[in-house]
Amino acid sequence: MTDLPIGANAPLDGPSVSVLVDLPGGAEIAVTALQIYPGGKVRGDGDMCFYGQPRISGGAVTLTQGASPRFDIDLARVPGDVEKIVLTATVEGGKTFGQLGDVSIDAGPHSLTIPVHGRSEVALILAEIYKRNGAWKIRNVGQGFNGGLAQLATHFGVEIADDDGSAAPPPSAPPSPSAPPTPAPPPSVKLSKVNLTKTEKTVSLKKADGKFGKIRVNLNWNQRVQKKSLFGMSRSAGLDLDLGAFVELSDGNRDVVQALGNSFGSFWAEPYVSLLGDDRTGAITDGEWLEINGDAWATIRRVLIYAFIYEGAPNWRETDGVVRVYVPDQPEIEVAMNEYGSNKGMCAVAELSNEGGQIKVERKVDFFGGHKDMDRAYGWGFSWKAGRK
Repeated sequence: MTDLPIGANAPLDGPSVSVLVDLPGGAEIAVTALQIYPGGKVRGDGDMCFYGQPRISGGAVTLTQGASPRFDIDLARVPGDVEKIVLTATVEGGKTFGQLGDVSIDAGPHSLTIPVHGRSEVALILAEIYKRNGAWKIRNVGQGFNGGLAQLATHFGVEIADDDGSAAPPPSAPPSPSAPPTPAPPPSVKLSKVNLTKTEKTVSLKKADGKFGKIRVNLNWNQRVQKKSLFGMSRSAGLDLDLGAFVELSDGNRDVVQALGNSFGSFWAEPYVSLLGDDRTGAITDGEWLEINGDAWATIRRVLIYAFIYEGAPNWRETDGVVRVYVPDQPEIEVAMNEYGSNKGMCAVAELSNEGGQIKVERKVDFFGGHKDMDRAYGWGFSWKAGRK
């Protein structure tokens, strides 16, 4: 069985999959499967599979309740315009997942664990089953929401009824026949994920207190082995992609965080950005992670996120590389690097800049021959020399 950590994905084989959710004890936990369409939201109540509606889309998704609830998903019967099926869990009774224990999932040959130690959320996006290039995959998400079911629901455009069962209170009096109708306010929809593209390059994130918690940045890529030939003899070569960041603080101090040169940074002290190890396994893993101390965001001016191919032939389309940015209680932000076949080894992926206390995330996806070229293009002013890791 393949273990998929947070952020990792793997293909699903066959026309159907059974997903068994192993929940911790100590509280009542409700699970739901949501059919998500382009735009990142559901279209109506018929897209929610839960205890009150255990069968949707003519049986494409069904829920069997129990100590470990099970979703049976017939992928061939899922409506063609559904982009993904999101699996969620919500704690009831005033407790948090951090007080209960980890959630684990078995999905055919894949197992997923969502660690929750020390976390305060009462609602989680556990996993998503999504369609990419006509094939279905599963991803371990593990994104949490402190606002519970209501916040999780609005994330996907679901209306939550009041205690009396109504979605909104009725008007106190009927409108005058002569008065023009008052247009209804547009619904407030928070997307579950924002894909930054060439045409939609930026998104801004805001917190009232300017503290964003632990910001997590993940780099993942297709780690299939490439076959090469050397003097007539076969050998295998895997790609090694590295994640890094240029960091500038509000006082002008600048730093580089990357495995090359063993400059792993620090989360609790300057530059408030740290790299969590260096993955060179070549197997299915959750890639590489950076963490940014979002509670110190007021001291950070900008962070340039980049990736470079340390080993393997530079071909970004073949890497299927993706960078994802996870900010607590905010939509996941995704930037793909596979739309180009550039043979340059370095890619400036995205920049996080401090604009009035907000986080502005801007897609870059610019390719360079190395650190020095990228530095010069963006005006960072570092001094460079050759190094190894």
